[in-house]
Amino acid sequence: MRLKLHHETRYIYDEPARGAIQILRLTPRNHAGQFIRAWRVEIDADCRLYRDEDAYGNIIHTFSIDGPLAGLRILVDGEVDVAADAGMVKGSLERFPAGYWASETALTRPDPAIRDFASDLAGQEGGDPLAFLHRLVGTIFKEFAFETGATDAGTTAEQAFASRKGVCQDFAHVFIAAARARDIPARYVSGYYLRSDTTEQEAGHAWAEAYVPALGWIGFDPAHGLCTDSRYIRIAIGRDYLEAAPIRGARLGGAGEAMDVAISLQAGKSLMDQ
Repeated sequence: MRLKLHHETRYIYDEPARGAIQILRLTPRNHAGQFIRAWRVEIDADCRLYRDEDAYGNIIHTFSIDGPLAGLRILVDGEVDVAADAGMVKGSLERFPAGYWASETALTRPDPAIRDFASDLAGQEGGDPLAFLHRLVGTIFKEFAFETGATDAGTTAEQAFASRKGVCQDFAHVFIAAARARDIPARYVSGYYLRSDTTEQEAGHAWAEAYVPALGWIGFDPAHGLCTDSRYIRIAIGRDYLEAAPIRGARLGGAGEAMDVAISLQAGKSLMDQ
């Protein structure tokens, strides 16, 4: 299936900013189930975008701009052919061994409650790692409420687990923390998800990948209770949200910042289907 994306992020400041610097993780890589046909990232500012890679191999663009800056627009357009692969991620760029992704971070540290939760689910599946991961993704989907505004970018897995609510970022953090509590390498993934009810969205998406030795990396989306498939565009990976955030940066001044995000993601046929 071919997915066509248009993603626009606008920043508006009540008081002009004196300058800004940003890191963009908004460009995907090819792997066995994802082929990038066309992709571009633009900003409506008089500065240069520098393309590079971070430690994990994510494609990044950086820029800095001097003010006064009343606003800023970041535009992404792309077309991607995506295959249904039962969640398995083959042929991805891997800079670190799987064991690296078992390390904790402040956002994904499993507390005793998460450890007990993971142990109980694993026990129900006889300790089988893959069966545990499937039960984990389904349980988070069933027991946690999707509620925007209930959490923020600094909410930890422990806090989200205790409240049983949040957004896709929080569900991914809880999944990762529970998987690592069972010594299963797991990581955060940022990207896009094709919804069935609308082509217009106000935010990107996030999910997790876990490593099973016999199979490799597998994508699990606890916000939808399933493995990733041809509805997903995989952009960046990290140990948590902060390491895979689509946009991170800082500004000087610019009080009263407002941000507006508009995403259009549509499906079409690939050349193989025509």
